[in-house]
Amino acid sequence: MTRLPYDLTIEKPRKIGLIVLQADETIELEFRRIFPPEAELFVSRIPSGADLTQESIGEMAHDLSDAARLLPQPATMRGVYFGLDAIGYGCTSASAVLGTANIGRLILDGALTQYVTEPVSALITACRRMDVQRMGILSPYTAGISARLRSVLSAAGIETPAFGSFEETSEARVARISAKSVYEGALAVAAQAPQDAPLQGLFLSCTNLRTLDVIPALEDRLGIPVFSSNQVLAWDLLWHTQRSGEPATFSIPGRLGETSATRP
Repeated sequence: MTRLPYDLTIEKPRKIGLIVLQADETIELEFRRIFPPEAELFVSRIPSGADLTQESIGEMAHDLSDAARLLPQPATMRGVYFGLDAIGYGCTSASAVLGTANIGRLILDGALTQYVTEPVSALITACRRMDVQRMGILSPYTAGISARLRSVLSAAGIETPAFGSFEETSEARVARISAKSVYEGALAVAAQAPQDAPLQGLFLSCTNLRTLDVIPALEDRLGIPVFSSNQVLAWDLLWHTQRSGEPATFSIPGRLGETSATRP
């Protein structure tokens, strides 16, 4: 057999890893709508139950490092290092319950990267960028699952005086909650805020909840920034992997997208 010659393409595009729950049917679809063509996205899946419970969240801690190991490993060719610039973990509730620092440690046990993030850290960063300190939350899950998220946000200086939930634990049903229901649920949460202490922002929690299409309409109606798990996570990953001095080539829905300017 004759060995044929070949050339190597020594280019270094942005390479981003994403760890997705086995039961999640939404995050990859929404990420494809946000990511620019020149950013390469690599996805690994982590076992997760059909229902989101405290027990199923706890089990993810045992599998997170192994899921990270299934992402492409780094390589060096002709003196150029090729590796993942960032890795995101796509679960809001688990990030809050397991702890953002613990999530980062578990991912770095399985993969090499310069930056690790998840929806909770990304949300806190987005709130600080937009000067949001009082926020409403719409969640698909039970109040018990969401209580830890509210506690983590409180520790970061973000009050959540308004909260509402669809009280649904089935991931398959969460992925099929209609845009109309999300829109109306968000308005019901916003209406909880007292007139003398209005909300400065609203968060649509859960990576399996379809949210991108309702964010602009909610912002127009409420006049405040509206965030979602997939929106803030994609924004955080793309912002931190954007080359210095390079203009943003990605489109984040809502007011958060207005912050995606050229990095210094």
